Amino acid sequence: MEKIFATIITIGDELLIGQVVDTNSAWMARELNKAGIWVRKRVAVGDHWDDIRTALDEESRQSPIILITGGLGPTADDITKPLLCEYFGGKMVINSEALGNIKRIFEKILKRPLIERNLKQAEVPDCCTVILNKVGTAPGMWFERDGKVFVSMPGVPHEMKVMMTDSIIPALSQKFKLPHIGHRTLLTFGIGESYLAEHIASFEEALPSPIKLAYLPNFGMVRLRLTSWGGDAASVEKELDLQFENLKEIVSDWLVIGDDKSLQEAIGLLLMTGKKTIGTAESCTGGYIAHLLTSVPGSSAYFKGSIVCYANEVKENLLGVSKETLADYGAVSEEAIKQMASGALEALQTDFIVATSGIMGPDGGMAEKPVGTVWIAVGNRETIIASKYYFRFDRLRNIELTANNALNQARILISGNPARPKDQ
Repeated sequence: MEKIFATIITIGDELLIGQVVDTNSAWMARELNKAGIWVRKRVAVGDHWDDIRTALDEESRQSPIILITGGLGPTADDITKPLLCEYFGGKMVINSEALGNIKRIFEKILKRPLIERNLKQAEVPDCCTVILNKVGTAPGMWFERDGKVFVSMPGVPHEMKVMMTDSIIPALSQKFKLPHIGHRTLLTFGIGESYLAEHIASFEEALPSPIKLAYLPNFGMVRLRLTSWGGDAASVEKELDLQFENLKEIVSDWLVIGDDKSLQEAIGLLLMTGKKTIGTAESCTGGYIAHLLTSVPGSSAYFKGSIVCYANEVKENLLGVSKETLADYGAVSEEAIKQMASGALEALQTDFIVATSGIMGPDGGMAEKPVGTVWIAVGNRETIIASKYYFRFDRLRNIELTANNALNQARILISGNPARPKDQ
């Protein structure tokens, strides 16, 4: 079965100078892939007439679907609509449905008077099919030429997402005969990408066509994704299931979760299943672990709270770390991290605790404790396990690596295997 390709074109000078991060393309690519459409290319262009025309010409020679976001606002730099009108040989007309939608939003939702600039948003090329914007004022536009589809959408993320979900993807599914695309994803921790690739080399070489394996490394973790496609969904899914079970068995020593979920989501599932709670005592990570845990919807069922104990007096006053421990061993020590964990268990009244203390850099290191030295403790009422790590990167990456290693240690303890990890 033939693959159907799409190109995503994002328009706006703000994207090219880094003022705005393009999250639209990533979201669109995921949703298109679920529908059976492969994204061939993502192109970003500024608010420049010739550059946009060139992108339309070049990408329509390669992809039957061109999806465009941005440049549909009411200001002078929003040139996408007049450009598309000229490109497809149309003329601008008032669309009554779009006009009614704009009036409704201003009168009933914004409760502000309409001005001429807003009314201009109801103008569209007469050669397009209008896509109603249910949550904004700028309508989308669907054009067709020589069997190719061009769709222009607002750059505002929530407006684009509603338009894609409710209108565009269903219409593309009717217009094109789309294959079924299937994915299986797992998460590993504690083995580098190159070592993992070597470990599963024979499995990868033996994969039947068209199954492909992708490696997605990130801060101590590697996500493995199997992808396949074809005309028969049942056959695609059956073969993926078979190969995925083999893969899980091969990487079982490092397997975190056999699903497309994050480390913090995996911990959440363990805690929910066991009806247990967790909290954090964070010095060097400054609340970042708590942020990761609470980024998961429903985390209030198992996350109780965090004590961000950056200063030593907070470690003493809130967690009961002794002055003698801090004086004799310092805050970045096995003795201090264990007292932090013990004190946080008592203060937060949780079943499990995660504690961190370290030197993130770029300053603060010393000969016996260089930048990147970190102590992590995880514990419950029966045991507290402390481990020492050395990270060698910049401040932000050291924080992220500390958080991920702390969460993984917690996962091991929560799952019932309290073996102490080796010093890293």
